[in-house]
Amino acid sequence: MNIFDDIKLQYKIGGMVQKLIFWNIGLFVLFSLLTVVFKFSNIAFNYFDWVALSSNTTEFLAKPWTIVTFNFFHATILHLIFNLIVLHFSGRLFNTCFTNKQLFGVYLLGGIFSGLTFILMFFLLGKTSPLVGASGAIMALLIATATYAPFMLLRIPLLGVVKLWNVASVILLIDLIQLPYENMGGHLAHLGGAIFGFIYIKFLQSGIDLTKPISVLLDGCVTLFKPKKKTPFKKVHRNTSKNNVHSYNQNKDITQKQIDEILDKISQSGYDCLTKEEKEFLFKAGK
Repeated sequence: MNIFDDIKLQYKIGGMVQKLIFWNIGLFVLFSLLTVVFKFSNIAFNYFDWVALSSNTTEFLAKPWTIVTFNFFHATILHLIFNLIVLHFSGRLFNTCFTNKQLFGVYLLGGIFSGLTFILMFFLLGKTSPLVGASGAIMALLIATATYAPFMLLRIPLLGVVKLWNVASVILLIDLIQLPYENMGGHLAHLGGAIFGFIYIKFLQSGIDLTKPISVLLDGCVTLFKPKKKTPFKKVHRNTSKNNVHSYNQNKDITQKQIDEILDKISQSGYDCLTKEEKEFLFKAGK
């Protein structure tokens, strides 16, 4: 199995957190390469103008898609790495209580809400600035989990065991303290995402899942783009022997058992713990 097959397999069997990480990295690499190509070709094109969210309402209304796209792009490699580390941490916590579809819904809606918060506050303050980064969406995941399970225990290096609400409170406090000093737009987006995460759980506890429309849309897209399997004409032979059926079912059960054991191993120790043979077996089984 080559490295590309390995990446494809990790993407295929990975959860929504891993997929979001792949999307963010992929878009950053792709558009960074395009920037280099345009620069050497003397083409005046800045993709940030088309994906970054502007607090200028006129610019935003001219490019309304940026309320979504800004959540998947980052200004620098360090910006990307830091956000993906926090996404991995917050997403894994969220997945202990909720589904992958809910995670994507909170990420998307939390990001949109954080963007609207940024636009509204900068409009009131009379400021203009662009915004990119997934931190508002990630904050929505973290605060949603902390609101739903505030006493979840976490083991933090050098600190020991702490409650989730303690961690969330410290992060929110840091954002509030830094508001007047630097990156005001980013910190306002963080707070907007946090507010959405709190609202989402309160609605969910009252029986309303705000991510339901996103889940329905996601299912529709999967169904739409899923390739239809062609069923070739097959000549059917009547087989009176029960041994062949029994043998087929037995082999099928053994294969499924092997897949289940490998997936259990991944969930406990991670994909990297698999042997080369297990990776190849899982890759072939997924075809």
